[in-house]
Amino acid sequence: MEESRASGQETPEETGAEAPFVRLAEDWAAAIVTDDPVRIGEFMAEDWVIVSGSGVATREQFLALVGSGDLTHSAMDLATRPRVRAYGDTVVLTARVTNTAHYRGQRFDADEWTTDVFVRRDGRWLCVLSHITPVAPG
Repeated sequence: MEESRASGQETPEETGAEAPFVRLAEDWAAAIVTDDPVRIGEFMAEDWVIVSGSGVATREQFLALVGSGDLTHSAMDLATRPRVRAYGDTVVLTARVTNTAHYRGQRFDADEWTTDVFVRRDGRWLCVLSHITPVAPG
């Protein structure tokens, strides 16, 4: 992390402190596959949004799609170990993720780069932003 190096701090990878955040990413991926909006929502701050090629969706919009059954996931896997960067009470995780989703019965297989921004609130790490970018073909 350039910012950490400039300030003399070590990155989470250098200290071994990234493990809890890798586990957090894995646990959230597992929750998404349950298609349980309550369980998924436990990882999200109230003001969470996801940014994708189709625009910005709020926590309420995303969880409503899951709750209605219109959006389901049968697979969500980390294809790379997340890159973890800590900035005080904010952590940024970036990883390649593959997933299989179904939207209103139509299957979508995705291979994406994801960035999740977590903040510590009341002693818990909650995601405030998810950004997904499709992996370039080839």
